[in-house]
Amino acid sequence: MLVSAKGMLDQAVKGKYAVGQFNINNLEWTKAVLNAANEMNSPVILGVSEGAGKYMTGFKTVSAMVKAMIETLDISVPVALHLDHGSYDGALAAIDAGFSSIMFDGSSLPFDENLEKTKYLVNLCYGKSLSLEAEVGGIGGEEDGVTSMGEVADVNECKTIADLGVSCLAAGIGNIHGVYPSDWEGLQFDVLENIKKAVGDMPLVLHGGTGIPLDQIQKAISLGVAKINVNTECQIVFAEATRQYIEAGKDLEGKGFDPRKLLAPGYDAIVAKVKEKIKEFGSDNKANFKN
Repeated sequence: MLVSAKGMLDQAVKGKYAVGQFNINNLEWTKAVLNAANEMNSPVILGVSEGAGKYMTGFKTVSAMVKAMIETLDISVPVALHLDHGSYDGALAAIDAGFSSIMFDGSSLPFDENLEKTKYLVNLCYGKSLSLEAEVGGIGGEEDGVTSMGEVADVNECKTIADLGVSCLAAGIGNIHGVYPSDWEGLQFDVLENIKKAVGDMPLVLHGGTGIPLDQIQKAISLGVAKINVNTECQIVFAEATRQYIEAGKDLEGKGFDPRKLLAPGYDAIVAKVKEKIKEFGSDNKANFKN
């Protein structure tokens, strides 16, 4: 059964740990994340970007797959199915498809428009018992070989959005998506501290969790980050494990070309990575709360 992310994130704030959002890209990814979280007795958030949703033939397919997998695998930990960086139309489509948590990313819009659309979605999600994540300050990343460091969030804008009643808030503090460049200057904790003071107990979200040093992760959690997104790191270990399998010629041994065998090392690598991140975030054995 899917649940809203609100309960697990509110509990994370109180317990000074973070819940991992692990983006899924196909059946193997979903199965790996669910089994890893269940083994670690950790709440978990399955993130789905609009691009990944389209790749998997649509949000309704993703929703049906996740719900069936939770039942079939006998997953007992809280699971939220979350739209990652959703547009306004994407948010409405994910709600219609049965997602239990939504992120509306209006950070690229004029602030007044971001505010207006977020306010509408807050009311819509509240009426359906769904959680809503909003974003202030664009998160950087790499595109076509060019790395953008993103925008540092404005503290007053963060408070204005938080006061709408969103479940959690993503704010740019120097974090970026993808692999961090060698000249990355680190998270801006002074900005994070000021945002935390402004929004109170609101759970904060750290996007771009791949490659951030553990000491910075832990400090961010101590300053109110309760949700950390991981995607690239799982993609990298999946690719590495698959490459090793093929380069070792195992796909040429017997029926090693069978997709179930070919993808197994990548699956195992994702399970190991998710368990590692859950331990780092401190959400292991934190599944037993009342949502």
